Amino acid sequence: MTMQQLLYALTIAHEGSINKAADSLFVSQPTLTSAMKELENEIGLQIFLRSNKGVTTTNEGLDFLFDARQLYQQYELLLERYDARTPRKKKFSVSTQHYSFVVKAFVETVKEFDASEYEFSIQETRTREVISDVAEMRSEIGILYVSDYNRKILEKMFDAKDLEFVPLIECAAYVYLWRKHPLAGKASITMAELDKYPCLAFSQGEESSSYFAEEILSDRICPRMIRTNDRATMLNLMVGLNAYTLCSGIICEELNGDDFIAVPFEEDSENRNSTMTIGTLTRKKQLHSRAGDVFLREMRRYLQL
Repeated sequence: MTMQQLLYALTIAHEGSINKAADSLFVSQPTLTSAMKELENEIGLQIFLRSNKGVTTTNEGLDFLFDARQLYQQYELLLERYDARTPRKKKFSVSTQHYSFVVKAFVETVKEFDASEYEFSIQETRTREVISDVAEMRSEIGILYVSDYNRKILEKMFDAKDLEFVPLIECAAYVYLWRKHPLAGKASITMAELDKYPCLAFSQGEESSSYFAEEILSDRICPRMIRTNDRATMLNLMVGLNAYTLCSGIICEELNGDDFIAVPFEEDSENRNSTMTIGTLTRKKQLHSRAGDVFLREMRRYLQL
């Protein structure tokens, strides 16, 4: 089994056609077909079913390609680190819950590299998608939080997908709101004081439970809830509706502006505070790219770790 054969198999699966894969790889169709037959004979299973309409992947082939994709990505990272002759454009991608400090670290990372040599991407997305993006290698690093409320559920998912969560920082709950909000001048804010104002949360999809919420204290049912999937929209709703959200208190004013503030949440006997442990999510035993190392450094620098 060779890395070239793995690349051939992964390209066929991506293109859904041997002819299209051959064009993409700049090899002849007979060469590609022969290489796949040799690979299938060597590993003792059929990866693809061939027909006049193209190719489909067998169930055994799906398992093989999942492992092959992980191995080939590690191979590419090795080339990036140690082979200066490698001409391919390097890739670095992050998937994250909605944290402005993550965007700030990503910005500083991009500044450190020649963008013409890299393909950078960042996805602020739902919790489930952060996990699947890292597990399926669409992103090198994921950023999310765990708490006493969601820890067992999320850690079970991490283990099932062979992922590793590494804590970065622990934060108590803060109330994030517009600087001109009626409660903005208080030293701390209780849940009773918040009840008459709309509570904002990032949408996690119709089938997601409160365990996947991005906001701390998500197990409490707010009487006035508004969901959105965009950080800029959330800020606009804070201004227009005197709405609020619950967050970590780590705010990047450079990106969010200084019109919004974070005020400590004040617990009571019925509404206890909780701790958010924000951390990185990666595949176990994964090598980081140079861009990944810089990104992690910039996050720690911003968080003063």
